[in-house]
Amino acid sequence: MTQPATSLPDVTVVGIGADGWDGLAPRSRDALGRADVIIGGPRQLTLLPDGCGAERVPWPTPLRPAVPALLEAHHGRRIAVLASGDPMFYGIGRTLTEVLGAPPRVLPHPSSLSYACARLGWAVEETDVVTVVGRPVERIAAALHDRRRVLVLSAGADTPAQVAALLRDRGFGPSRMRVLEQLGSEDERCVDGVADEWHAGPGDALNVVAVDCRRAPGTLRLGAVPGLPDSAYEHDGQLTKRHIRAATLGALAPAPGELLWDIGGGSGSIAVEWMRTHPSCRAFTVERDPVRADRIARNADRLGVPGLRVVTGAAPAALAQLPTPDAVFIGGGLTAPGLLAACWDALPVGGRLVANTVTLESEALLAEWYRRHGGELVRLAVAHAVPVGGFTGWRQAMPVTQWAVVKADLDPIRPAGPSNPIHSIDPINPSSGAAT
Repeated sequence: MTQPATSLPDVTVVGIGADGWDGLAPRSRDALGRADVIIGGPRQLTLLPDGCGAERVPWPTPLRPAVPALLEAHHGRRIAVLASGDPMFYGIGRTLTEVLGAPPRVLPHPSSLSYACARLGWAVEETDVVTVVGRPVERIAAALHDRRRVLVLSAGADTPAQVAALLRDRGFGPSRMRVLEQLGSEDERCVDGVADEWHAGPGDALNVVAVDCRRAPGTLRLGAVPGLPDSAYEHDGQLTKRHIRAATLGALAPAPGELLWDIGGGSGSIAVEWMRTHPSCRAFTVERDPVRADRIARNADRLGVPGLRVVTGAAPAALAQLPTPDAVFIGGGLTAPGLLAACWDALPVGGRLVANTVTLESEALLAEWYRRHGGELVRLAVAHAVPVGGFTGWRQAMPVTQWAVVKADLDPIRPAGPSNPIHSIDPINPSSGAAT
């Protein structure tokens, strides 16, 4: 719901820090002094002096659904909205912009990120930020890389202990933690320690947690690109293996903000690694087996993408209520009646579809769709070195046939030919690939 641009209310968003009124710039004080009504959180409203005579209105809970009606109730009055620090940094500024349909006047204050980096001597542009305000603490796991610096925006006094527990569980117990409380105020303090030895009780609710990431010896190393070790996943054998997974994500080509449908989720590895490429990437994974669906959710939590949505049901029926995807991966159930057609119809122009199979029946189906819609049809073969008596030889895994295609605006039927070759690629010796 947005307000028409011609009837926008008079709204000024004022960032305020833990130092309260004394820390505000003259323009911010002036905006609050001229306001007829000031809306903010209870803690923020208490930072105002008695001389600030506007009507004070606390935000209701939940906040987001109440914003349009609250602004409408005070339409025609000068409205000031209080925000913690920088209103456009995980703040109310974004919500108001969406509701109003245009950005309000914003008077920012230094954010908790700026304050924390100033105290720690960290470069802001080299610091990873994860918020757990209204979000699962498991999100931090995706940002854990040896010797990286991570700043966690806390949800409250219990967050530091939750962060320490997660670091220990994910093999980052040696990481140094510093809890910075009441940044910018006279009561500012820092609690310093190591996750493995963290015993501090709950402190001030207004805090951020700074983590110097250190991986414990023997902890599985998880890189930043697709192709995580198979052992990173809990699975029952239904897992797109590492080398095929990396090739599949390369074909899917995730970009920030995009949405994936992962059909026949198995262990969820494709959807998990799609979401790990960027914090704004989203995914739905469809799995008909409830046991596997639960396993996918556990893998997503452990690998730092708890926002992965798991749909328990059989495709194509389970796809009916899903939002429009930017890309679709089909890892199982290709021969289910109507599945490929439903996925193709759901894709917008420019959307990508990637399908993998190891069976001749599904391969024949992919060859037919390739003939009709083009794209790229490849066979991926992987072999692993294994002992052969006192020597070493190759053990070939089942080859995977993969069809990858971008949906065009005009979708003519076109036969395979020189412009649409079928490739047979051996990842052990890529130069052996040739059009056939």
